[in-house]
Amino acid sequence: MPGRGQANRRRAAVIDIGSNSVRLVVYEGPRRVPAVIFNEKVAAGLGRGLPLDGRIAPADAARGLAALRRFAALAKAMAVDELQCVATAAVRDAANGSEFVAAAAAEGLNIRLLSGDEEARAAGLGVLSAIPAARGIAVDLGGGSLELAEVGGGTVGRTTSFPLGVLRLPALRKDGPLPFDRTIRTMLKQAGWPGSARGAPLYLVGGSWRALARLDMELTRQRLPLLDQHDLPRAAVRRLVRAVARMSHDELRAVPGMSSARAAAMPDAVALLAALTGAIDAPTMTISSSGLREGLLFGALPDDVRAQDPLLVAAEYEGRRLARFAAHGREVDRWIAPLFADDDADARRLRLAACLLSDVAWSANPDFRADRGSEIALHGNWRGIDVVGRVLLAQALHTGFGGGAADFARFLPETAAPLLVRARQWGLAIRLAQRLSGGLEAPLTGTSLAIVGDKLQLDLGPDWTMLAGEAVGRRMRNLATALNLEAEVTG
Repeated sequence: MPGRGQANRRRAAVIDIGSNSVRLVVYEGPRRVPAVIFNEKVAAGLGRGLPLDGRIAPADAARGLAALRRFAALAKAMAVDELQCVATAAVRDAANGSEFVAAAAAEGLNIRLLSGDEEARAAGLGVLSAIPAARGIAVDLGGGSLELAEVGGGTVGRTTSFPLGVLRLPALRKDGPLPFDRTIRTMLKQAGWPGSARGAPLYLVGGSWRALARLDMELTRQRLPLLDQHDLPRAAVRRLVRAVARMSHDELRAVPGMSSARAAAMPDAVALLAALTGAIDAPTMTISSSGLREGLLFGALPDDVRAQDPLLVAAEYEGRRLARFAAHGREVDRWIAPLFADDDADARRLRLAACLLSDVAWSANPDFRADRGSEIALHGNWRGIDVVGRVLLAQALHTGFGGGAADFARFLPETAAPLLVRARQWGLAIRLAQRLSGGLEAPLTGTSLAIVGDKLQLDLGPDWTMLAGEAVGRRMRNLATALNLEAEVTG
């Protein structure tokens, strides 16, 4: 991990020239999981004219170039270290696309024109950057094209681009659902899809898919409506098809977070999703908030950085940024680990994340530290974690910061109740570690915590006996009670 100053100084940016919009996103922080510090788009609509005459309309080109000038100036003023400027289907397919690229070059901005396969690969890498264990097909729906990329084992396999962007779908659907479905199946078959990928889950990338997920969360009344890694079972497609058919544009527009343009594209997007899931026989779909832009950054990383765990890198960075003293989350985890020897790999990973974040709420008002901790867990811009993981992390931090009873179970199925019990035990152990050590690392390296028979034993050793006190004893007893043990302090 880079030091705080070094990590904060490094900035990367992507200017993404798409069929609907031109967007600048600026990132800062750890190279493996940089945080977005600026995000702006201009609805240039470069792909609008393509269905008419195959060209970018002059007014749209002018709007796009104005956006590029602004974005280039902002990136320079923000002292961006690494800037990538890429164009996708609209510029790639337009008869006058080369003229647009040349006009941008005259303004001092070099555009990299991505091929369809390069666009698909970047989308696949974007999925893997956020969901390293992803195994299936990344499906990136843009304004001008649809990209498919096989992902699995941390790599991107075969890729294909289809002229199936949302701007092209109305013309394909004009003859009705059955001809449209046949067209999609024919296009896939001619390109060799699904082939060996039949029955694979889909990872959905792009604003139109996220809009469908927003509708699904509204229909199913999700209590923690998070788009990233929102799962859609096969049955959800039928639910969405029925909902979109009966809802007016105004009703769709009223869905939280739904823009007017996305609402208008919903019938086309859901028709395409239904056709794809049917042709591929996909059992599930997962929304990925990371796509082409994140994939471009991820693809430029060395292998050892790409192999890092995105959740743990982000948690360690945030823990270091907000810690009172030198960050010591890994030492906290080492200290409490003997109590949780039966945790599986997933639980150990979440426990370590909680330890890395165990000092992030100290600056909050004491009455709200527990709330701050759980809010960071639930709503932080984490990668590589699903809703269940977020809730368990929230329970651990809420308890670790002294929170009392909280209804985290409302976010989870009843079968997950034992997981919450364990997360609360993590929190109590973390709370003891922070009280004993005063937020420092040294006292943890010279003491130990263990289960000996029916006792929770804290051994202060010869050098730290002076740390025993009422507060430490109270937290020892609380943790022991949660573990159905008796507390004992030695040393």
